[in-house]
Amino acid sequence: MKVIQTKIGDHIIHIITEFEKPNKILHNFQTNTEAIQQPDLIIKIKNGYGIPFQDYEVTITKKQNKIIYTRADYLVEVDSEYKTATISVYNDFALKHALTNLYSSFIVHHNWGLLIHSSCVLENGKAHLFSGHSGAGKSTAAKLSFPRQLLSDEASLVKITPNQVTVFNSPFRSELEAEPFEGNVELASIQILFQAIQNKRVKLEKSDALLHLMDKVFFWPKSQEEVKTIMKLMTQLVKQVPVYELHFQKNNTFWELIS
Repeated sequence: MKVIQTKIGDHIIHIITEFEKPNKILHNFQTNTEAIQQPDLIIKIKNGYGIPFQDYEVTITKKQNKIIYTRADYLVEVDSEYKTATISVYNDFALKHALTNLYSSFIVHHNWGLLIHSSCVLENGKAHLFSGHSGAGKSTAAKLSFPRQLLSDEASLVKITPNQVTVFNSPFRSELEAEPFEGNVELASIQILFQAIQNKRVKLEKSDALLHLMDKVFFWPKSQEEVKTIMKLMTQLVKQVPVYELHFQKNNTFWELIS
């Protein structure tokens, strides 16, 4: 068994894993070298569960004091207070999705923030988020933004309070790695991406922005209370952060519209 103490956002996470060899997914979770602290969440990871990926459908059930998330290739069991969880997986792909969905549910449970399907880049000390439907160009925009600091290429970690919206470095990555980044930075803008032959940036009304972002949150919970929490967080988000449609060429000139 291997123990990893990591910090994601503001949260200390202890991961106890059966993966003894270096693991591509867990490699992204930076080791916290500070003195051992009381964890906010303890995750035990087991191998050898289920069958290869079938689809993204997740079944959620509640038994006594546990919440159980089941997909063909993974099983997540977490206590109702989101203090301890066990993840059983078929392979690395399943582990990546299980960890993403667990942490997304964890931060919603604590009314802390959202994991948003997007890439995120730093410019002059502020963060700019790029979202859109599958294939819209989130990873492309991230690649074209080099040498700007990359905070995420798939799942942006956004903390939302009534007075401030900030972004942390995200370990929930797809293909692009970046230098470690400590702390959090103000989220200055959100771009909904559309590939085009000409660059154009149009600010959205808050109601339209909310509609565009509704399906970009990782793992939409099924309970009414969790849905209310997500809607509250998203409403706070669009009130504080301007959201734009960004029609962009596949080169870095779109940054002229953002900077």
